[in-house]
Amino acid sequence: MNKRITKLRVRDAFIIFFGTTIMSLAIKYILDPAGLVTGGVSGLSIVIKAVTGHVIEGGVPLWVSNVLLNVPIFLFAIYAEGFRSIIRTGLSFVIMSFELWILPEINFLPDNLFLVSIYGGIAFGAGTGIILLAHATSGGTDLLGKAIHKYFRFISMGRLIQILDGMVVVIGAIVFPIEHTLFAILSVYVMGRVTDMILDRGKRAKIALIISKEHDAISQEILTDLNRGVTQIDGKGMFSGDEKKVLICVCRNRDLPDLKDIVKTHDKKAFFVVGTISEALGEGFVEKWS
Repeated sequence: MNKRITKLRVRDAFIIFFGTTIMSLAIKYILDPAGLVTGGVSGLSIVIKAVTGHVIEGGVPLWVSNVLLNVPIFLFAIYAEGFRSIIRTGLSFVIMSFELWILPEINFLPDNLFLVSIYGGIAFGAGTGIILLAHATSGGTDLLGKAIHKYFRFISMGRLIQILDGMVVVIGAIVFPIEHTLFAILSVYVMGRVTDMILDRGKRAKIALIISKEHDAISQEILTDLNRGVTQIDGKGMFSGDEKKVLICVCRNRDLPDLKDIVKTHDKKAFFVVGTISEALGEGFVEKWS
């Protein structure tokens, strides 16, 4: 059991390192040079660097702002939720701060803000999704929103985080041209979509409902040839009053053509309905429950 726990922790630590590194690269080489304030502590750090650039050559480094802004947030989160709840997020915070410190300054971006916002959103969203798979966050507004939610439960945690990120975006609109802010909002949208895609990876499926007199033959071929499970339930046609057998089969999208061929071969008059499942857990799909 201890070996299993150790392996799990090592694996999660690697996932957190990998996801955080992608986020650090996105901040350092895409979002910051383009002046895209996408919310969170990273966005606020970009604002601080730009504002202090008139006083300090190059402005306050991103890693310094990341540390100074996150430390009070972590202390508040520890007070609100306890130390154990932020260990993984703390690891991501340390990795990001270190990487933002050691990564060299390189400006290789094109002048096309549209492309920059799209690819910045893809990179940052991918990194966010990866560390969320390990039940961690990068800290910042996510951690602050989670801690504040304990005292304001009438407001959803998602809404709190949106409010905090929105405040940062507004601050960015004051410092950077409005064009940059509009592209930053586009980047935020892309981030959310990419993050959701990663979190939903392997969980989506199709569900087919089949009503046919040849239910036995169809179910047998699904089990043997398609290698998919199938469940039979009793049904009744409310118009005709006839008793019917309903087959339920959850499968991958790539299995649908073969499933249709099986049903068509045995009964061309069968009633066949297909729906989309946003998450399928269990044998044959994502077998590990998160």
